[in-house]
Amino acid sequence: MSDKLLLPYNSGSLELKNRTVMAPMTRSRATSNNIPTDIMTNYYQQRATAGLIITEGTSPSPNGLGYSSIPGIFNAEQVAGWKKVTDAVHQGGGKIVIQLMHTGRIGHPLNLPEGAEILAPSAVKAAGQMFTVKEGMQDHPEPRAFSTEEVQSTIEEYVTAAKNSIDAGFDGIELHAANGYLIEQFLNPGTNTRDDQYGGSIENRSRFLLEIVEQTVKVIGKDKVGVRFSPYGAFNDMPAYDAVDETYTYLAEKLNELEILYIHVLDHSAGNSSPDITRVKDIIRSRFQNILIFCGGFNKEKAEEELKQGIADLIAFGVPFLTNPDLVKRMEVGAELNQPDYNSFYTPGEKGYTDYPFLNT
Repeated sequence: MSDKLLLPYNSGSLELKNRTVMAPMTRSRATSNNIPTDIMTNYYQQRATAGLIITEGTSPSPNGLGYSSIPGIFNAEQVAGWKKVTDAVHQGGGKIVIQLMHTGRIGHPLNLPEGAEILAPSAVKAAGQMFTVKEGMQDHPEPRAFSTEEVQSTIEEYVTAAKNSIDAGFDGIELHAANGYLIEQFLNPGTNTRDDQYGGSIENRSRFLLEIVEQTVKVIGKDKVGVRFSPYGAFNDMPAYDAVDETYTYLAEKLNELEILYIHVLDHSAGNSSPDITRVKDIIRSRFQNILIFCGGFNKEKAEEELKQGIADLIAFGVPFLTNPDLVKRMEVGAELNQPDYNSFYTPGEKGYTDYPFLNT
């Protein structure tokens, strides 16, 4: 039987040349006013042999730029910068969606543009520290809680960012509801202690995400919207809570009703940082009928096994795509993979970004 991973995939609403997905990975190269740079264009163009590229987290709002040098998609200059990226990927025969990531409480004022501030569902401070260019490592500040009206205006920022993304030539968007960023901060009762319609019950804590999805679907179409989850993940000081299974059951059912393109599940247990989530994956698969992407610690062999079981439809690779621009070719011929230079993951410039070698073929 042929390897499924390298075969074309056609769901009717998404046609890909293979079933590999380049996972979203923050690289901190948008060093001038959070505008995508020419080296970012080169970086994504190099990896256009992936079936689908999901970009690094990109903020829909000045308030969401919690990390240094991450890109945005809320002004014309950023849209123009991303248009160079999408054109380059499409010229290489690839498909690319943008991940919309608002950092919420995970940030520092020293990283934000003038007039922006650290906002979150509730004034619950994250443990740990945040890198700033100006003053190095700094403690996470206590965020200010959104008013109800500010929650609704932030939903509008996501919708506008989605429209901007289509204008920039993206094939779709992914809403980042994982890894402890803003949308997951609403989902988790440990970081959402609100008493309005966006806090309390599972239905209320899910409302922020679902209203973004509903309004985004109306303006760009259901076949261009995906969502990323990381059930049981503790990254960015996300507290454990009892209703995890029930929360993702509810979300999978509601997203299935909305008929979005895909759900992307990140499994942190591959790095031994969270419990096994096989049960949650099965819950989501049983309730969501469209495309399911799995990510987390995959190599080619493990990816083939997962695809042949028929649970996942596509498999996302993070670090392997970061270090191997020709990952698809290397998997095809069984070549050795480049090893990562962790010291250059988030540093400015081409080193450890666009200088990983290709196979000599």
